[in-house]
Amino acid sequence: MTLDLEREYNNRARVPENPGIIAGWASDSAAYRETKPPRVVRYGEGERHTFDLFHAGEGPAVMYIHGGYWQAVDKSFHSIHARGLNARGVSVAVPSYDLCPKVRIGDIVENIRAAVQTLARESGRDVIVSGHSAGGHLAACMLATEAVVPAAYAISGLFELAPLIPTTINAALSLDEAEAEALSPLLWPAPEGKAFDAAVGGVESGEFLRQSAAIVRAWGEQGVATRYEEIDGANHFTVIAPLTDPDSAMVERIAQLARAQR
Repeated sequence: MTLDLEREYNNRARVPENPGIIAGWASDSAAYRETKPPRVVRYGEGERHTFDLFHAGEGPAVMYIHGGYWQAVDKSFHSIHARGLNARGVSVAVPSYDLCPKVRIGDIVENIRAAVQTLARESGRDVIVSGHSAGGHLAACMLATEAVVPAAYAISGLFELAPLIPTTINAALSLDEAEAEALSPLLWPAPEGKAFDAAVGGVESGEFLRQSAAIVRAWGEQGVATRYEEIDGANHFTVIAPLTDPDSAMVERIAQLARAQR
C-alpha cells in the first residue's frame, strides 16, 4: 500500500483543534513576557534576526527553536516554553528566523547557526539546543555542525526531508531531491561523542515516529549518546506542553543535559 505522505505530514489537518492551541501559546507567551521581560539580542542584520533571552542562571543556556515547517510564526508564540526551564534556573533563548518562501531552508540553518554562536559568545558557555518540528530539524543540524553545541533535545523533529516533496507543505519550501538530501541531518556524519534526544508525541503519525526512531538508531550506532521517547497521548501540538511545567520529565531531562555541561 502506498503511504499517504500528505496525511502523514500535514499536522494541521491531523489536529483540527490546532488554531486554539497556537492561540493559547501566543496569549500565554505574552503574559509570560509581562512577568519576565526578556532581553532582546540581535544575531544578524535582518528584521527577524533576534532572540529573546530569558535569563535565569549563570550556567549553560538552552536555545529553544520554534516549529512551523520553516514557514510560519515567530519567537513571540513561544516565550511560554521557556517557563519550565527558567523555574529550574536555566536560561532560555528563543529566536525568530527568516521564513520560506522568502528564503531557503539552508538559509534558515545559517540563521540559527549565527544565533547559536551569538548566544555562546553572550554566555561564554556551550549551548544546549532544543526545538520542535522544524525546530527539531534545526536542533539536529546544530548538534551535527557546531562545536559549541554538545547536546540537543529534538521534539517531533524532521530529519529526512525527501518525504515532504510530494506534499502541500513543499509549496513554500520548493525542495527538490538534491536539496532535501543535502538538508537531512539523518544522512550527515553523526556528531560522535555528543548527546541527542528525540521525543515525539505518542499519537503522532507513523512517519513522525519513524523519523525520530531512525535518527536515534543511526546516530546511536555511530557513537552518539541517543535517547528516544514517546510522550503518551500527545499530538504534534500538545507534545511541547511539558516545557511549561518545571516538574515535567521533559524539563528535567533538558535541565539535566544543561547541568552536565557545568
